[in-house]
Amino acid sequence: MYSYKDRIRAVQLYIKLDKRIRATIRQLGYPTKNALKSWHREYERRSALPEGYAAGRCASRVRKAGRMQADAVQLEESATRPRGARIHETPEPLTTMT
Repeated sequence: MYSYKDRIRAVQLYIKLDKRIRATIRQLGYPTKNALKSWHREYERRSALPEGYAAGRCASRVRKAGRMQADAVQLEESATRPRGARIHETPEPLTTMT
């Protein structure tokens, strides 16, 4: 995640370097090309950037992976659930005959 200070620093350097993306990223060590373009567009549109933190590439990938894992678990649970059973119903435990 990038703080407001990090983002504004990157945009200002990008403008100072005549909008050269690679030079900006090389000098700062961050952000990605698309993030810098997005921040610059927002800066041009509003003459400022939103306060707070912005998720970086890794944070969005982690969120996406979490959603994919939750979807996979839900799909697996629905595959093992008897047809017509509701999600909140729990199947009765199997009993063994003794």
